[in-house]
Amino acid sequence: MQYRKLGRTGLEVSEIGMGCEGFVDKPFEQVQALVDTMEAAGVNCIDLYTPNPEFRSHLGQALQGRREKFVLQAHLCTIWKDGQYQRTRDIEEVRTSFADQLQRLQTDHAEIGMIHYVDSLSDWEGVQAGAVMAYALELKQRGVIGCIGLSSHNPEAALAAVESGLIDVLMFSVNPCYDLQPASEDLDEIRAEKSYAQPLVNMDPQRRALYETCQRLGVGITVMKAFGGGDLLNPKLSPAGKALTLYQCLHYALTRPAVASVISGARTLEELQASIAYETASQEERDYAEAFAALPKISWKGHCMYCGHCAPCPVGIDVAVVTKFLNLAKAQGLVPETVREHYAILPHQAGECIACGACEARCPFAVPVIQNMQQARAVFGA
Repeated sequence: MQYRKLGRTGLEVSEIGMGCEGFVDKPFEQVQALVDTMEAAGVNCIDLYTPNPEFRSHLGQALQGRREKFVLQAHLCTIWKDGQYQRTRDIEEVRTSFADQLQRLQTDHAEIGMIHYVDSLSDWEGVQAGAVMAYALELKQRGVIGCIGLSSHNPEAALAAVESGLIDVLMFSVNPCYDLQPASEDLDEIRAEKSYAQPLVNMDPQRRALYETCQRLGVGITVMKAFGGGDLLNPKLSPAGKALTLYQCLHYALTRPAVASVISGARTLEELQASIAYETASQEERDYAEAFAALPKISWKGHCMYCGHCAPCPVGIDVAVVTKFLNLAKAQGLVPETVREHYAILPHQAGECIACGACEARCPFAVPVIQNMQQARAVFGA
């Protein structure tokens, strides 16, 4: 298992994480088997959005004796009422539910306290200025949570939260279809069939800016909806017009700026093991570039996907990394110190480009690589 730094949190999380769907409605023995498999494979990040009390109790029991091996992404603002999940901003309900969560998990802390499901600017503004954020900050000060996170499907609301400096982790829906859709307060819009009725070209600029801003500010991303609820894996349901593979979806998400872990929605041991197998999959199995270039409803023409098909460069430039640093600088309008320092230690820089065009000939997305290298040389001075 490969591990990544989760932004500025100081945490290291496994590339493959586990969503709580797999634990819900399972007897304790099956929950324990899932946790056993996670521990054996090194999967250490668990997202806990559901407030289902039985799930929480079973997981807490299964974690006994090995709690320190896992990073818990525990959600604030989710409650269990009348036998079902509900979202709330009522601070007393939030406090009661979170206390119940810790008690049932048999722990006194969670590494991440995730403010749940903020999909509109107005909701973010209310959370930011209200009792929910005050409570999250109180929990962090007391050491009950290690850092503050926020989950969202809306890049506009998410970007406002990231730029506020109040959150350290963003849980966001990242996949190649959702990334083409503009911001919306209605989650159903980004997955609706009508939204893909016409051919779509290139990533939505707000989503691209969100990922790059997270990278620049040190806000780590944990990914939800990497498979679009399974639709992207189904040729009849995929909004791309063609099915993608599990490995392609995982690799796409893991090559976005700031992404640290993909929370897999595994519901069975077999599904969990399939996601874990990404770690030993070949580059050919992971490769999404040629598959994306052939999708009938989507085109990323001219947009660098950081897929690495441009390699090898005859003078050794890591074109994808240089382009990522260039895009981070463009998003900021200046060169952030961290980006400048990371660029400076590259063994080969854009100024060494000999404009041979080999990279452009190999790129499935017709990216103007030579032009990008010229821009990077001007931006970074080398």
